[in-house]
Amino acid sequence: MLVLFDLDGTLVDPEGAITGGIAGALGKLGLPVPGPADLRRMVGPALVRSLVDIAKVPENRVDEVISLYRAAYRAHGMAQSRPYSGVADAVAELVNRGHLVAVATQKPETLARELLEVQEMANLFASIHGSPDNELAGAALDGKRTIIGQALATHQGNFDRALMVGDRVHDIEGAAANGLDCIAVAWGFGSEREFEAAGPATMVSTAGSLLEHILAYAEPARAVTRGRL
Repeated sequence: MLVLFDLDGTLVDPEGAITGGIAGALGKLGLPVPGPADLRRMVGPALVRSLVDIAKVPENRVDEVISLYRAAYRAHGMAQSRPYSGVADAVAELVNRGHLVAVATQKPETLARELLEVQEMANLFASIHGSPDNELAGAALDGKRTIIGQALATHQGNFDRALMVGDRVHDIEGAAANGLDCIAVAWGFGSEREFEAAGPATMVSTAGSLLEHILAYAEPARAVTRGRL
């Protein structure tokens, strides 16, 4: 089976590196800084969309905000981030059992790879898929659907079933657009209300429950029940 993992909020806890970094960049440029709840909502979607739609950054200033934020993130943010408890072990167990695992994130692909290397997790994944490095390019705004599709195409013929794991509605919708179920994790940036509206296959609250459910999903004879594990 192929299991696709989102990155921030699913595999790795940014520990304020994203929200604090965005707030810092906006503040340094004299732009309004959203409140904590809105900053959390900015984790997951394409950063360009979050800056325009949530932070209300004028489109002609988005590029300078991103440049300032990314520089600080590379300098400090990646090192501040930490894998969520038990998640790396769960991924390693899937690999040990012969399953393919890959990353599908809206973070720029180069940055995603750098983060996973800093966290010593990159070698766990058969491939890493993300947005183009140019975050203002049209492809970067196309959403999770395209990124998940690229991951599926990369491993075509090497898996019998596929499943997405993520923490935001974008993961669930992107998976559905590619004919996949999605397991929602409760430790990230999404909310139960968000998940209820989007309809994931299930929601899990621990890495152990996540591993258990993925292994059950890999066995066609065992039904996947909707609910919370």
